[in-house]
Amino acid sequence: MRILSIGAHGKVALQASPLLAADGHEVTGVIRNPDHADEVRASGATPLLLDVEHSDTAALADALRGYDAVVWSAGAGGGNPDRTYAVDRDAAIRSMEAARAAGVPRYVMVSYFGAGPDHTTPPDVPFWHYAEAKAAADEHLRATDLAWTVLAPSRLTDDPATGAIVVGGPKSEVTRADVAAVIAATVARPELAGRTIEFNNGPTPIAEALA
Repeated sequence: MRILSIGAHGKVALQASPLLAADGHEVTGVIRNPDHADEVRASGATPLLLDVEHSDTAALADALRGYDAVVWSAGAGGGNPDRTYAVDRDAAIRSMEAARAAGVPRYVMVSYFGAGPDHTTPPDVPFWHYAEAKAAADEHLRATDLAWTVLAPSRLTDDPATGAIVVGGPKSEVTRADVAAVIAATVARPELAGRTIEFNNGPTPIAEALA
């Protein structure tokens, strides 16, 4: 598959790209900072300089044309509500419409455990803006005709990969390395389309847990 990874310099994406490349996929990594190109290239992805925050749908569709799948793990990083909505909601939604326009069938969104219109984040904390943005983006994706999967990991850690998760259950934690492995195990499996997968680290090997 030809895969476009949006947010390719993120901590999860940098670990997902080598796994995808090892599986024989051709990975292009979207970045907005040219200083990140060498790191993305070292991860096994071909860097593509593109500012998704300020690109319209037509420009994104041009970049997406010819790919088989999109993996979105980009984010504004929180802190600035306006930029959070601009990236995590508006740019994400434009990328979905661009994927449809470009004929890209598969879309994998990295979200978070508990995301949705009924999230329980109170409006007086900074995370509320991110929760609202992700809820809107995820709901838009579910309403498209893309072969979508929403991955919703729980609290992220930098511990070593375990290779094992549990789907569902109370929210706990999961390593970024295991989230990367879940991305790699999900993107080429069309039978996982139409699913929202909340997961923690757990006792079951990733491929088995996803089945």
